[in-house]
Amino acid sequence: MDRPQRLALLPVLLAVAGCTMIGSPSTVVPPPPNPSSIVDLVPRAEPPARSGNMERYEANGRTFQVLEWSYGYDERGLASWYGEEFQGRPTSSGEPFDMYQLSAAHRTLPIPTYVRVTNLANGESVVLRVNDRGPFSDTDSRIIDVSYAAAIRLGMVRTGTANVRVQALEPWQYRVPR
Repeated sequence: MDRPQRLALLPVLLAVAGCTMIGSPSTVVPPPPNPSSIVDLVPRAEPPARSGNMERYEANGRTFQVLEWSYGYDERGLASWYGEEFQGRPTSSGEPFDMYQLSAAHRTLPIPTYVRVTNLANGESVVLRVNDRGPFSDTDSRIIDVSYAAAIRLGMVRTGTANVRVQALEPWQYRVPR
């Protein structure tokens, strides 16, 4: 390949290389999948997770009491979402976090618990599997952190938060085996 041909390829190579250098994992949000391609979960009986189901725990200087069971849990508050920054990190259940799955973090529900989260502004709802602890910022108003996929379904990716209703679903989950 002679010099003029190599020079002609230079802009193409720089453009391709530049695509990989824009942003960083903590600043770039991947393009959202089609919300209709995110299939609802079907709640099922599961044994309590071996980790994350302690009677109480501390986070950010506060003590949280994990509920004995999920029966009757129904609360309204603020939801936030988490994604790429936590991708692949272990959740409280020990499973790796996958931002493309329908999952959530909750401070006090037994792990796992299936919940229906409804965005009160637009009526969108989704069934999620709680497998992590959180949220630990703004604990006076935030009641749940949802995965990126859940945030897409709930229509809250751009706003970052939404007023929601969280309802535990059957089969009811216990903190310790029954």
